[in-house]
Amino acid sequence: MATFSKTHEMIQKMLRELCRDKIAELAAEADKTKEYPPELHNIFIESGLFALRIPEEYDGGGMDFTSSCIVVEELARVDGTCANTVAHHQAGLCSFMKGAGKAQRHTYLPKIGKGDYLVGFALTEPNAGSDAFSLQTLASPDGDHYIINGSKCFISNSGLTDLYVVFTTVDPELRRDGITAFLVEKDTTGFKIGKPEKKMGFRASPTCELTFDNVRVPKENLLGQIGKGWQLVHQSLTETRVMIAAMALGIAQGAMEVAVSYAKKREQFGKSIISFQGVSFMLADMAIQVEMARSLVYEIAAKVDQGDKNLHYYASIAKCAASDIAMKVTTDAVQVLGGYGYMADYPVEKMMRDAKATQIIEGTNQIQRMQIARHLSKIY
Repeated sequence: MATFSKTHEMIQKMLRELCRDKIAELAAEADKTKEYPPELHNIFIESGLFALRIPEEYDGGGMDFTSSCIVVEELARVDGTCANTVAHHQAGLCSFMKGAGKAQRHTYLPKIGKGDYLVGFALTEPNAGSDAFSLQTLASPDGDHYIINGSKCFISNSGLTDLYVVFTTVDPELRRDGITAFLVEKDTTGFKIGKPEKKMGFRASPTCELTFDNVRVPKENLLGQIGKGWQLVHQSLTETRVMIAAMALGIAQGAMEVAVSYAKKREQFGKSIISFQGVSFMLADMAIQVEMARSLVYEIAAKVDQGDKNLHYYASIAKCAASDIAMKVTTDAVQVLGGYGYMADYPVEKMMRDAKATQIIEGTNQIQRMQIARHLSKIY
């Protein structure tokens, strides 16, 4: 496993204490109310979690990618919603950093560096999920502007986000070669955010539809080049998939901890159930899987920091493996707690609901396996 630096250890310690002292209780209540609390958002801002990877010259944290994964894991240990909020800001930010020119950086990075200005990633459409080349949201040139019409769905952090990286097409028939990214600010005329979706997990994380009705954006808001938007998608998804893997790891770690604690206290037939082989083997398997996921996540996070040339392949492996492990571990944690595991008074049923999302978001695990197999066919 990649070795943590002193800085990484400090970040981990800080986040663990923050989650224990301030976040866990607020997050548990937010899952019940299904509303994202301002108090939680303010904690993220005050702790600098949204500006973690912004360069220091813009007052950001200047941290590496591994640091982001540590933050996401620690948040997910207590709540998937919190981890999802921070991770998907990073998704939009990654696209921005990869595509932004000097003027765009000068305009937006000082705002983002303050820690209260969020960037969104708007790709998915009703008919363009796994088949991202089928985008229908159209950007048409109009003098010194582009006119955007269409819609996006399942967009994380909707309503919290200040600046959206919106992936459009300049010609649907071009498929990948028509994909083009634009920066759209939240208060732009014609841009509307729908009602939050009702979800199985991540209940307090706002996920909405975005609609674009003759939205005019200046050509200066073009991110990167016309027809080169897929490169930004590809780069962003590569990093975000590793963060989703870190999120899945955190959820699995949290569920295992609850299951072990419960098994030590719960007595049946005159002794704690952890002493029964049937239960102890389940807990041992959880530990094996969690540590496998941890080694994988941070080894690949280190590859991101090093700029490995096969990052997309490794990211798919990390995301697929860690999210499958999270689903297995949380399901088994519910089983260890028995009837109590099925009740909302205990956190494992929530963890199980949140874990399911990690197998779907940023590309389903079926898509990840296709990507992995495609890479294998090229190298062997």
